[in-house]
Amino acid sequence: MVKARVGRQALVSPAARQDIADILLWSVEKFGDEAAARYRTLLIQAIRDIEVDPDRLGSKARPELAKGARTYHLACSRDNVDGQRVKTPRHFILYRSGLTGLEIARILHDSRDLRRHLPSDY
Repeated sequence: MVKARVGRQALVSPAARQDIADILLWSVEKFGDEAAARYRTLLIQAIRDIEVDPDRLGSKARPELAKGARTYHLACSRDNVDGQRVKTPRHFILYRSGLTGLEIARILHDSRDLRRHLPSDY
């Protein structure tokens, strides 16, 4: 079960929504429906965790990318998910706190070159 949200709700960019769809489709194809459901739960939990505390332990300031940019690896939220856990999460969230709240820009595989996948407004 995913824990309740306490902080502000994040604005998830269209690119991040597409990242999520691609990640979950790949998970279904490679590991099956149950594994994809676990990964989806972990993605939701990680987003909720940074909504509650954008500067939380495990997040990393990324001033070399853009003012206020941070990354947070999904592995840092594994212990916050009830039930069966994802053994080796491989994605991180790129986000920043903006005037309108928390903005999630991308969700990328940890082997990707982050600078190549930055949104144009970063």
